[in-house]
Amino acid sequence: MDITTTAVRSTARVFRPFHTFEGEGFPVRRPFPQPGLPLVDPFLVVDQVGPHVLGPGEAKGTPPLPHRGFETIRYVIDGGVEDIDSAGNERVMNAGEVRWLTAGSGLVHLALPAPELLAGGGPQHLLQIWVNLPARLKATPPRVQYGSVPHGIPTVSTEDGTAELTVIAGSTHGATGPFETHTPVLVVHARLAAGGRAEFAVPAGHNAMLYVLSGTAATPDAGLPDGHLAVLARDGERFAVSAPGDAAEVLVLAGEPIGEPVARTGPFVMNTAAEIRQAQFDYQHGLMGRIAV
Repeated sequence: MDITTTAVRSTARVFRPFHTFEGEGFPVRRPFPQPGLPLVDPFLVVDQVGPHVLGPGEAKGTPPLPHRGFETIRYVIDGGVEDIDSAGNERVMNAGEVRWLTAGSGLVHLALPAPELLAGGGPQHLLQIWVNLPARLKATPPRVQYGSVPHGIPTVSTEDGTAELTVIAGSTHGATGPFETHTPVLVVHARLAAGGRAEFAVPAGHNAMLYVLSGTAATPDAGLPDGHLAVLARDGERFAVSAPGDAAEVLVLAGEPIGEPVARTGPFVMNTAAEIRQAQFDYQHGLMGRIAV
């Protein structure tokens, strides 16, 4: 697709982030879900932890939690996380690493601060993104994929050199993310120099949005302060983001809507309330496995 000859999408709405706490009490900045924006199909959740600097003993994790019916993306930008699940996967993730977890039929997951971060403190910055699964794939066996920057996850520059793009999933600017996805999505970490700009092609029917991780960004028709989310209209086949002042970092998300009913309770995302009750029953009876802690 020639992105120079297609219409640029307008901004449908801009949302401020919601601040809350997760796990054992660590602060989270959440652009959605929030009142008025329960999801941006196929994306269900975006959580940003940090950036902040922790003292010794201050890092916190999550208790064992069951998941069913969706996928999670953990992107460690700074710091470290110990990743454990009931399928037998265990790994310490460091800066630049991504874990793509297809929960599918269900498993239990635990995230702990990396031992070095817990003992000595230090910087921490990470993202957690949930992507829905269509009904036909909600019973797919659980699977974990790992990748890291630059080993597998590519980073490319725009033609004018004013933006650096880490392509986690999907394809853009001649680079393709390494993860096999069940739903067509684009997930990019864009670092924009002062005055920088980047454009992205997107199919007409896909949803697209921009979340400002740091600094101040802008679409062609809206300003985006730090932490704000722009949900774009479906009125074009490309969209653009810029840093009109100082440098900025932006999470770029686009994906094909699933268009199915969503029933969700905590860590379960299904299509009906009856399926949620079944997921709760299965977890309570150990059918998603257990993690000894």
